[in-house]
Amino acid sequence: MIEVKNISKSFEGTTVLHDISTTFERGKTNLIIGQSGSGKTVFMKCCIGLYDVDQGEVDFDGRRFSNISDKKRKQIRQEMGVLFQGGALFDSFTVEENVMFPLNMLTEMSLEEKHERVNFVLEHVNLVNTNKKYPAELSGGMIKRVAIARAISLMPKYLFADEPNSGLDPKTAEKIDELLSELTKKFNMTTVINTHDMNSVLTIGEKICFINHGKLCWEGNKDEVLTTDKKQLNEFVFANEFTRRLRK
Repeated sequence: MIEVKNISKSFEGTTVLHDISTTFERGKTNLIIGQSGSGKTVFMKCCIGLYDVDQGEVDFDGRRFSNISDKKRKQIRQEMGVLFQGGALFDSFTVEENVMFPLNMLTEMSLEEKHERVNFVLEHVNLVNTNKKYPAELSGGMIKRVAIARAISLMPKYLFADEPNSGLDPKTAEKIDELLSELTKKFNMTTVINTHDMNSVLTIGEKICFINHGKLCWEGNKDEVLTTDKKQLNEFVFANEFTRRLRK
């Protein structure tokens, strides 16, 4: 479980996050939604330690993570997988080399063990026998799946994904959602996903946090998000044609 306790964050005197508290449970897909500029990306970066919070704390299974030394953070970081927006693969690395990168950086596994792990995670994202391909040879959906394989290569307890469906066609985006949900259950991870994709919200949103102007304005699940009387949330949820049709 990840516990966020009263965190706030400012940049040059402008408060971006205001006293946010929430929890993310293991084995569930936890979604963070909100308009562009709402603070959800800053929130995720605070959770994974790319930004230090100004106040409050983030705990991973009872272990404090915020505002501690890098040495103390290292162990928890080794238990995290991060899927960056766009995939962020190394263009000059093969699929195998990309997936192996965190294993080289953070483990003392033998080369044979690394190859076994690479093949194991590639199989789980349906990319068997792509080891020697380069990112330029892959489709957008395949790039995202390689990025997911890299993110889970350390067998993390916690998986963070920033806009995993950005730039994908609807069918491919649906497959990525299904894959993230399946892996969350299979490996019992605490998965936190930033998204503005309402299809994702309505299919895999076991817990949904709506951030508006840096404040946590609503929490619920995919069955509740269409029936809330929260005005700001309704404006976000029913901004596209798909969800407007569901409301009628």
